Amino acid sequence: MASTNNEQSPVRVLGGPTALFEYGGLRFLTDPTFDAPGDYHVPRGRLTKTAAPAVAPSDIGRIDVVLLSHDEHPDNLDDSGRALLADVPLTLTTPGGGERLGSAARGLADWESIELDRPGGGTITVTGVPAIHGPGAREDVEPVTGQVVGFVLTGEGLPTFYVSGDNASLDLVRQIAERCGPVDTAILFAGAPRFPILFDGALIVLDSAQAAEAVKILGARRVIPVHYDSWAHFTEGRDELVAAFADAGLADRLDLGDRG
Repeated sequence: MASTNNEQSPVRVLGGPTALFEYGGLRFLTDPTFDAPGDYHVPRGRLTKTAAPAVAPSDIGRIDVVLLSHDEHPDNLDDSGRALLADVPLTLTTPGGGERLGSAARGLADWESIELDRPGGGTITVTGVPAIHGPGAREDVEPVTGQVVGFVLTGEGLPTFYVSGDNASLDLVRQIAERCGPVDTAILFAGAPRFPILFDGALIVLDSAQAAEAVKILGARRVIPVHYDSWAHFTEGRDELVAAFADAGLADRLDLGDRG
């Protein structure tokens, strides 16, 4: 699925896991989180948002498709993000999320694809790809942290985009690379979140060094990291990402995105 187009579409990073980009004439938004800082009570404790988003939902303009890795955690879909979905024609998410979020949501199973019409003619293919939100086998992780899905976007003459979602498994990245690689742009969720009460404190999303390794596996020409700021449970941020990519000899592929 290598691209025939060397142009790189700008990606606007809005904070946390939320990024905005145009692809094939459609505007895509990842995991909407637009609430002000504050606390969220979740079944196993509390999540704390530490920073406001770069912009308000009213300032980002038209959204054609939301790519939602999962709907069950407020650091991926908060109250304002959930309200935004009501005005978006299509939300692509997990099979379970597709059932919970209503008629404008569509769940994608592993390797399931949907064709979207491009405004100028032609189509975009969005393929749901596997993700695991924690260490170990899916059957052990999903009862604790729920389903997660990633996405691969392709189209004639368009660069290949990969959006990882909250994935902690490099083995799954290898499967995605084998079936869909190389990719032009990878939007990788990172931040190295850990909770002592979950999986003995093991990573539930990639850390910075693993994000660099994922770029090697995917053959990605560019990586935009998200999901590493604005929440207290992220244990690695911008500095760790920059250092890890420099150590891996991949500093030229790291793109921190257009902020705000």
